[in-house]
Amino acid sequence: MFTSTTLRRAMTLLAAASVTALFAYAPAAKAQEVVSGPAAEPECFVPWTDQTKFFKFPKKEGPYRIALANGFIGNTWRIQMIKTAKAYSDQPEVAAKLKEFKVVSTGEDVAAQIAAVNNFIDSGYDAIVINAQNPTAFTPVIKRAKQAGVILVAFDNILDTEDAINVNVDQKGLGEYWAHWLVKNIPNGGKILEVRGVAGTSVDTDRHNGIHEVLDASGKKWDIVEVVGKWDDGTAQKVSADAIAVQKKFDGITVQGGSTGTVRAFMDAGHPFVPVGGETENGFRKLCAAHGAEGLKCASGGTGPAQVAVAIKTAIAALEGQVVPQSVKLPLATTEDPNFKDGESYYAKEGDNFFVGNAFPTCGINFTAQEIMGQSEQND
Repeated sequence: MFTSTTLRRAMTLLAAASVTALFAYAPAAKAQEVVSGPAAEPECFVPWTDQTKFFKFPKKEGPYRIALANGFIGNTWRIQMIKTAKAYSDQPEVAAKLKEFKVVSTGEDVAAQIAAVNNFIDSGYDAIVINAQNPTAFTPVIKRAKQAGVILVAFDNILDTEDAINVNVDQKGLGEYWAHWLVKNIPNGGKILEVRGVAGTSVDTDRHNGIHEVLDASGKKWDIVEVVGKWDDGTAQKVSADAIAVQKKFDGITVQGGSTGTVRAFMDAGHPFVPVGGETENGFRKLCAAHGAEGLKCASGGTGPAQVAVAIKTAIAALEGQVVPQSVKLPLATTEDPNFKDGESYYAKEGDNFFVGNAFPTCGINFTAQEIMGQSEQND
C-alpha cells in the first residue's frame, strides 16, 4: 500500500536524485590557466623550482567564503596552526576580504577529511585550505573542486597533484638539516633515536627520508631506533622513555615534533645529554639554551604554524585573479647551538607549548604570542 509517508519519502529521493543528476551534467567551471611568471608577489609566492607552473584563476568578486579543512589536531603545532589561521582571518585587511572563514578538524580519519572537503564544495565555498592526512587519497575531491571552480590550497601535508596549489617548506630538507647536525656532532656514528610524526602523512615521510639519506651517505655506521611521537610532547616523551628503558643508551636524537617531551624523557631517565636535531618548540629551545654547556647540543628547525596564513593569503590572491605558483616554497626557520638567545630565538617568559619562528616577513605575516593564543582551536 502506498502511504503518504512512503509518497513523501519517494518524492524526497526523486528530488535528491534530480539535484545529483543536475550537478553531474552541469558544465564545469572555467579552469585555471597556466601562464608565465612571475607571481603577483614574487618575494612571497616563491616557485618551488624553475620548472614550477604559474596559475591564473578566473577572478571572483569578494568577499569570499574560505574554509580550513584540518585533519589531525592532537598536538600543539596543529592547535597553534588553527589559532594562527583565525588570528590571520581576523586582521582587518584580511577580514575585509572574507564573508566567512570556517574551520573543521576531522582527526586522523582520511575518509572524514575527504567528506568535509566534499561538504565545503557542495556548500559553495570559494576556496578550501587543507592540511591533508594523506597526499594521494584526495584525487576524486580535487576533480570535483576543479569542476565546481573551488580553489584548493594544501599546506604542510600537501596533495600529490598539479590541479591544486601547494604551500610548503622543504620537509625533506629539514630532515637533511637535522641529520647533518648529527653527522657533524657524532664523529664516530652510533645509536640514534628517531622520533617520527603522524604515520602516512607527507611531512613524516619526507622528513624521515631526508634523515636517512644523509645518514646513509655519511660513511659512518648508524643504528637507528624508530618510535612514533605524533609531533606531540606527551606522546613523544612516553615513547622516548620506553625506548630508553629498552635500549639503555643513545648517542643522538632526531625528533620531528614533541622535541621538548623527548628531551625531558632523557633528563628524567638520567641519560647523559646528546646532540639533538629537533623542531622549533619554545620549550625545546629553552632547554637547549639552559643545558648547552652540559652537552645538549641542538639544531632547531621547522616550518612554523604561520604557513597556514600564507596558504590563506595564496587562496585570496588566486580568487582575485592574481598569478600564483602551483607550488609555493617557504623558508625554514633554523637556530643551532650556541645561538639560542632569549627574546630572539626563544622566549623565556612564554610557555613551552609555543612554536617559535611564527613569521614570514616576505609575505607581511607576523604574529605575537598574544594574538595567537587568544584564539580558540575549536571547530567553528
